Amino acid sequence: MSRHVFYSLHYDADRSRFGNILASKVLTGNVELKLAEWDKLKRSGEFAVKRWIEGSLKGRSCTVVLIGASTATRPWIHYEIKRSAELGLGLFGVHVHQLKDAKGQLTSKGDNPFLHPATGLGPAAASVAVYEAPEAESQHAYHYIVDNLAAWADEAVASRATNTSPR
Repeated sequence: MSRHVFYSLHYDADRSRFGNILASKVLTGNVELKLAEWDKLKRSGEFAVKRWIEGSLKGRSCTVVLIGASTATRPWIHYEIKRSAELGLGLFGVHVHQLKDAKGQLTSKGDNPFLHPATGLGPAAASVAVYEAPEAESQHAYHYIVDNLAAWADEAVASRATNTSPR
């Protein structure tokens, strides 16, 4: 049985990289919004976005932050990390810069979003595991990520339960 997780990502920039990970069904993720639905939700205002995030976090044991070039600067990513920590969910990040987008393009490696002050993690941010595929080639990186996602999620949840770092 797969673990139920919330995927946090910079939707506009990284959704096509996320699609293949979600399609792997290694973990049961939140329902992906279509681009038009996400745009409509954003236009509906802050309360509507927060309500969607809160609903999406329900029933999840872990939040997986997919880290692209600008993920660490995104206010909604900060909010999702903060709420996940407040709810006691496991947390970890995965760099996705090695995965090609829908246009076949790679991106630059992004900063660690857990270290941003807006997440409210403070010193605990240093204990949140962040993973990166050792392979530079996109397909190898994808397989490395998919092959390890479940174990990383289990470690993050166990870490949360024992209040220790998985590394």
